[in-house]
Amino acid sequence: MGQELECRMQYQGRSLAGKAYLESDHVLFRGEARVKIWIRDLQSVSAADGVLTLEFPNGPASFEMGAAATKWADKILNPPKRAGKLGVKTGLTVRISGDFPPDFLAELRDLKKARGTADLVFLAVDDRKELPKVAECARWLTKAGGLWVVYPKGVPAVREVEVIAAGRDARLKDVKVASFSATHTALKFVIPVAKR
Repeated sequence: MGQELECRMQYQGRSLAGKAYLESDHVLFRGEARVKIWIRDLQSVSAADGVLTLEFPNGPASFEMGAAATKWADKILNPPKRAGKLGVKTGLTVRISGDFPPDFLAELRDLKKARGTADLVFLAVDDRKELPKVAECARWLTKAGGLWVVYPKGVPAVREVEVIAAGRDARLKDVKVASFSATHTALKFVIPVAKR
């Protein structure tokens, strides 16, 4: 989700100043203390009078964040679906390269499958040896299209810096990262505006 906000947190009898970060699977507070709260561990989420309250086994934690409290509560309670995070919308064209899980392919069923250029291109790589495919897939993009490279999280076989380098070698710009699954990350590349 990638939200961040300066705020005060009330936690375990202390009032702490710092910055709160809302990610897809956790809320992180950094400041006078560092507290990481996993979304999966939340027992309740509420917002009232500008305060976001998260109940969890080591909590509660209350974040004084004004109008953002309600927005954060809604994002935590109603997280975006994977297809939405990846820009999958009816009417777009798509091309796929590599092996993807059946549940993801089902999310693409309403998109028109392209043989030429496409609005969205998805490339699955499990090893750095597959990264040269990024350049091939870049040729499939419409001018305003996006190429998502999906790769395993935290494994030595392929690292984020290598994926970014492959995209840049293909003359693309990296613009967004999203959690694809519990085990995989997706990194989006586009054709730079000056080259469209």
